[in-house]
Amino acid sequence: MVVTSAPTPDSKLDLDRDDLWAAARGDEMAFESFVIRHEASVYRFVQSLGSVGADADDALQETFIHAWRAASTYQGTGSARAWLLSIARHVVYRAGRRHAGEPAEFDSLESIAQRAGWGDESEVRARADDRARVVQDALQRLSVADREILVLREIQELSGDDTAAALQLSLPAMKSRLHRARLRLTSVLRETFRNEDLA
Repeated sequence: MVVTSAPTPDSKLDLDRDDLWAAARGDEMAFESFVIRHEASVYRFVQSLGSVGADADDALQETFIHAWRAASTYQGTGSARAWLLSIARHVVYRAGRRHAGEPAEFDSLESIAQRAGWGDESEVRARADDRARVVQDALQRLSVADREILVLREIQELSGDDTAAALQLSLPAMKSRLHRARLRLTSVLRETFRNEDLA
């Protein structure tokens, strides 16, 4: 009996690279595998930038059309997901579809909510639905630039290098922008919690 283990991060990078290079040679099955691995991530990202409903569906489809056409430009030196999310970002911006929408789930930002002063661990757990709503609302009050960097680092969990690549920033510039975005989110959350306490 052969035991297989889950792919390691390096093997995922290799798989993405191999699939994109095969797609550049016209291999549709390889590209379909690439799409299946990344479509949920792309969809959450375009939603976080304000695309909803049919707009999000269109942005998802157009992202992969562009990726198919540009597969030969992928050099294989960085994360294919960062490369793909950079394409998605440009698709959304070009389409001008940055109107307000329902973002992805933001539970992974729980620590920011706690640092902003929203109760102890048991209270946070007891109010999980409220927490998700409040954090989503707070994110929607931020600029698109702040929202996209928080989504890439905190929700998509891209590395610092990959986030910088997706946003076409240097690593120091990305870190500075991320720090400012976290501060602004914390400020919005503190204001929200203060208003709820006064209500």
